[in-house]
Amino acid sequence: MSITEEQARAALSQTLDHTDFSGLGALYRGKVRDVYRQDNRLVLVTSDRVSAFDHVLGTIPFKGEILNQITLDGFTKTADVLPNHVLFAPDPSVIVARAVKAYPIEFVVRGYITGSLWRDYQSGKAEAYQLGLPPGLHKDHPLPGAPLLTPSTKAEIGLHDEPISKAEILRRGLMTAPALEAAEAAALALFRRGAETALARGLILVDTKYELGTDQDGTLRVIDEIHTPDSSRYWIAEDHEERLARGEPQRMLDKENLREWLIKERGFSGQGTPPALDDGIRVRLALFYADLYERLLGRPFVPSTEPPLPRIRRNLASHGLLAG
Repeated sequence: MSITEEQARAALSQTLDHTDFSGLGALYRGKVRDVYRQDNRLVLVTSDRVSAFDHVLGTIPFKGEILNQITLDGFTKTADVLPNHVLFAPDPSVIVARAVKAYPIEFVVRGYITGSLWRDYQSGKAEAYQLGLPPGLHKDHPLPGAPLLTPSTKAEIGLHDEPISKAEILRRGLMTAPALEAAEAAALALFRRGAETALARGLILVDTKYELGTDQDGTLRVIDEIHTPDSSRYWIAEDHEERLARGEPQRMLDKENLREWLIKERGFSGQGTPPALDDGIRVRLALFYADLYERLLGRPFVPSTEPPLPRIRRNLASHGLLAG
């Protein structure tokens, strides 16, 4: 691995929590990205913030760089499947993109029953998707048949996304039937490409979330991020079957490691006040994310040696996006 535990610990005090670039545009601060609006384009700064169970919990060293670079690679590898919103990337943590009207739905595609779907299946909440899942399914096994779309609502920060069926999306008027049909087909096609790419790199793309919307010309585009360890679940493929047979957990390289730490070590699953992250889990998650980067992109992750905030400011200025 190209970063060590010592490097990750040294970077704990230099993480990018937020930005406030006066003159860059109207700012919207999401869970992870600071988004600046400039007429018909956006400047998306991927911070080092990390969220789980719809709460922003702190920062992870190198996270913004890793997510942004995986996103750019994923957009390139899926551009023939569905257009994306990227115009150019002036910094390792920044994307300048065309403005797109996002659908008010998160398009979650799953190939396996695990994570929140497994928890919902056990508690009976999975019926909200109206998928007709049969009884007797087992954790971490493939879903019967092809991968499935399990949409969710988009909640404000601090509130919880909720499962929603396609019928309910139409009933509420959140999308038209033709738009929903096209978005579902696009999400499933993106997932197939992502799964093929991951498997060729020794990984299983278990499930993922897509943000979709239309531009001024009505073109459907994938936006925000794609196939990152924040938006996706990845398992190491080589011992997947053996672990299933032994009833052992899968080896994960994604944010599920944080969710499991919160549940098992802190007894937190989204209700009440979230706990503080200790440095141990922050460092471990940085190493997991860097490991995924290297496996998925096939090259070492070499972090910038400059603190992120002055580096981003300098690169934005050099591209004429900020006053120098």
